[in-house]
Amino acid sequence: MSPKERDPVCLLCQRPIPPEAKQSLHHLIPKLKGGKGGPVVLLHQICHNEIHATLTEAELARDFASIAALRAHPRLAKFIRWVAKRPPAFHSKTPGARRKL
Repeated sequence: MSPKERDPVCLLCQRPIPPEAKQSLHHLIPKLKGGKGGPVVLLHQICHNEIHATLTEAELARDFASIAALRAHPRLAKFIRWVAKRPPAFHSKTPGARRKL
């Protein structure tokens, strides 16, 4: 299989993103905090949902504007360990409590 034929990989959980999987683009710097037109990464929708359930836009812009920083966050690290056991196209409602506003 050539590299072009492989499914893209979610940079948060490192699982492949098959065509049938729910997916979305995550702005590393939130659009509301000046990230419009800035770098984006392709993620599973469930991974993207968990990022926004965990962190505020201000926290994302200030402290979590990289995949490495996101992967190091304790709640996201726990989520990554959990979702890694699921099939690549797995999707469900975001588990756990939503962040406090």
